[in-house]
Amino acid sequence: MEIERKWLVKDWPRGLESVRTLKMRQGYIALRPTVRIREEADEQGTEYILCFKGKAGPGGLSRTEIETPIDKDLFRQLEELIGKPLIEKEQRRYPLADGLTLEVNRVDAGSPGEFFYAEVEFATEEAARAWKRGVLREYLEHEVTGEKGQSMADYWARTRGAE
Repeated sequence: MEIERKWLVKDWPRGLESVRTLKMRQGYIALRPTVRIREEADEQGTEYILCFKGKAGPGGLSRTEIETPIDKDLFRQLEELIGKPLIEKEQRRYPLADGLTLEVNRVDAGSPGEFFYAEVEFATEEAARAWKRGVLREYLEHEVTGEKGQSMADYWARTRGAE
């Protein structure tokens, strides 16, 4: 189960130090339900992941998510099957005082559709609803959790075309 809140942001957060940076490429085999491939690379190596996501529940806080590692060869075959340029993302992770992690993503840098978004994952929906943004109040002012059209699958459909 994936439980998270999401915000559109304007840039990387100021005053926080990231503890991990990932370069990602992801593409969609299907949008409803979501079937996605992702390549995640950092200084420790590269992982390839096949992900299935169910429909979001009421309020958009949670949905079923199944991720499984795949090998590079299968990833390349699926990328070729998709036949469209994958979404490129840079993700920086910032530890928060309450033990949570702020993940900030820069999507398709340098393209006309470039944007940033941030997410925080939670153990329960109750924790997600109760979480206070604290010092990040201004940075995380534009919450889009559960808003139609704000998923990465929707971005894929807008920028790569849905079939």
